[in-house]
Amino acid sequence: MAWLRSFIYAVFLIVTVIPYAFACLLWAPLPATWRYRLTVGWPRLAVWGARVICGIRWQVKGWENLPDGPAVLLAKHQSAWETLFLPSHMPRQLCFIYKRELHRVPFFGWGLALLSMIPIDRSKGRDAFDQVVSVGRQRLAEGRWPMVFPEGTRVAPGKMGRFKAGGAMLAVRTETPVIPIALNSGECWRRNAFVKRPGLITVSIGPAIESKGLTGDELNAKARDWIDGEMRVLNPERYGTT
Repeated sequence: MAWLRSFIYAVFLIVTVIPYAFACLLWAPLPATWRYRLTVGWPRLAVWGARVICGIRWQVKGWENLPDGPAVLLAKHQSAWETLFLPSHMPRQLCFIYKRELHRVPFFGWGLALLSMIPIDRSKGRDAFDQVVSVGRQRLAEGRWPMVFPEGTRVAPGKMGRFKAGGAMLAVRTETPVIPIALNSGECWRRNAFVKRPGLITVSIGPAIESKGLTGDELNAKARDWIDGEMRVLNPERYGTT
């Protein structure tokens, strides 16, 4: 049954993303705020489809920790699910930091390129981070929240990848607080797994961590410690605790 539901969901994604991508091109001339609201309609639809078709429900802890002001979000990364959920359900527009090559991906990359996020040109080496800070500062001034997965890739449930310091360094350089986010989406939607399993995903939003007076490594360590501790609360069975 899970395989059949996953197959129907895969067809649902394909059938909806192609016309939506062409629609993104049609509304490209619209103001950036309108483009964002219209474009994230597809990720919202995909999250809805995962719930209705695959039985993947969700809940959020800590909405009250989101500030009414600038922030850099550092989130746990277990699944493709959060790349759909976070931009479509956060109260402010997000801007992901990602490699520019994703713009070449048909359909998905087209919509991404129109959202004025923070693409990285990796061919520039060390200058790429200066680019992140420059564009990130602009996005913060626009009222948007930079969104970073510090592990850099999806990590299996029960494990923690090495945290890269780029997001924390952006927060330090712009004197912006960090909001850590833990989540256990990998329990339902595993990396590279076709079958999506029904269940409840919890997204836990932590209290703001001030960046002033900290180095990038210190801020990164604080965010990592909170996320690691919260993951042990969300899924203690993964860590041998009770």
